[in-house]
Amino acid sequence: MSSGDQHDLGRALRELRSASGLTGATVARRASMSAGKLSKIENGRILPSVVDVELVLTALEVSAEAKAEFLRAARAAVTESTAWRTLRRAGPWKHQQAIRAIESQTQHLRLFQGQAIPGLLQTPDYISAIFSRRPELLPETKAKTVAARLERQSALYQAERSFDFLICEHVLRWLMCDPRAMAVQLDRLISLSRLPNVSIGVIPLNRRMPDFPMTCFVIHDDRLVVIETFHAEVATRDTKDIATYLDIFGRFAEVALYGVEMCELVEHIRDEFLTQRESG
Repeated sequence: MSSGDQHDLGRALRELRSASGLTGATVARRASMSAGKLSKIENGRILPSVVDVELVLTALEVSAEAKAEFLRAARAAVTESTAWRTLRRAGPWKHQQAIRAIESQTQHLRLFQGQAIPGLLQTPDYISAIFSRRPELLPETKAKTVAARLERQSALYQAERSFDFLICEHVLRWLMCDPRAMAVQLDRLISLSRLPNVSIGVIPLNRRMPDFPMTCFVIHDDRLVVIETFHAEVATRDTKDIATYLDIFGRFAEVALYGVEMCELVEHIRDEFLTQRESG
């Protein structure tokens, strides 16, 4: 998008907000962003991400039809990449809040993980271990980030929404924190799998893989896919991309273990961690 498009998009968002009668502070709060950031977007000083536009339009209570038309008219980027260093500079807890805002608009969430236990399923000790890795966070920043991730988990108890998780077995075996904490984390997976609106599948090592588990991704309904790479978070609304990830998710789901079989495998891995602790 050119600088002219950037200015046009910001001006269009400002005009929408003015027509709504809402103040910038109110819209910014609803959109989980600072008033300063919203002002920069409206004045064309920064290019908003796809997620930023979605959040602002939702804060303005724009209808789904008008929202889709506005995004097309504004020539918003279909696919974008945001470097992790950029998100860290803005404050990792703010990123967790932005994720929560997007999740709050999602009725059916599908998540594939080949790197770590999904954030929505993590225990406090596991979250702390994740955010203790490089680059190190200041204690206050880490505490706020852990708290923000835990706040997201309340969504699991909203019965009208559904969550499908696929986790590779090797993820459950990686020692992300001490063995006892890992055992507690695996117990939590089993417990959450019993929620009526939560499905947890584990892809075992002894089954033929339908594809390479190259990266983790989350599908929000049939409208947005967010993919994580080593250097960036990539968001796409391209219908063909979304169809590709839905297909990938479905093929991995076909080889996953669920229910009793899943629980037995997770319990076995948990017991191995407990044995490690005893022998240590």
